[in-house]
Amino acid sequence: MTATPPLLNTDRLVLRAPVMADFEAYSALMQSDRAVHMGGPFDIEGAWHAFCHDAAQWLLLGHGALMIEAEGRAVGQVAVNAGPLFPEHELGWLVYEGAEGKGYAQEAALCLKCWARDTLGLRTLVSYVDRDNYRSRSLAERLGAVLDADAARPHPDDLVYRHW
Repeated sequence: MTATPPLLNTDRLVLRAPVMADFEAYSALMQSDRAVHMGGPFDIEGAWHAFCHDAAQWLLLGHGALMIEAEGRAVGQVAVNAGPLFPEHELGWLVYEGAEGKGYAQEAALCLKCWARDTLGLRTLVSYVDRDNYRSRSLAERLGAVLDADAARPHPDDLVYRHW
């Protein structure tokens, strides 16, 4: 188990540990209507709890969230989530307003998926996706995931996409 978040690089992105300076943009997303697909919108306390949860998984589980940085600024987040809130290891992502449609989430998720396979030895991941979140559904499919109707899910209405 690794308690230290890795620093991962792709052609365009840096995936790095969250820092306090990332909270403002993260909180803005989590308090907006765009968070509806993640159980929100949240108040500032809920956003803070989610941010801390994402970072704390590194210490507790050896994996967690990494910020997606492009052109020197955080544009979103990608994570391998687990623990009592998740029936299986989940590959998740979020992208801030203005950074959508540039392939950042796909590039970051593919990188972290490979890291989870190679470093953690995970042979499968799932993505829990709100059925109305068509952009995330499309991304899961572009990443090669397929719907798994029999998989356990944290919320009964979630779709589960399985990454092999």
